[in-house]
Amino acid sequence: MKIILDNSKCEGHGRCYALAPELFDADDEGYSVLKITGEVPAGSEEHATLASANCPEFAITIED
Repeated sequence: MKIILDNSKCEGHGRCYALAPELFDADDEGYSVLKITGEVPAGSEEHATLASANCPEFAITIED
């Protein structure tokens, strides 16, 4: 499973890094950044899916 973050859609609501702080962080302006590259670590798949489902801008997608 991989996370795809479209930074052009992110408006800095912060739900992703509130729900999955091991996967997402905020830049200096409050926009989301991925903390990982490649595959989602084992045990974090549910958090990745939750963050994607809760993004109001649909900036996060999950690839299997």
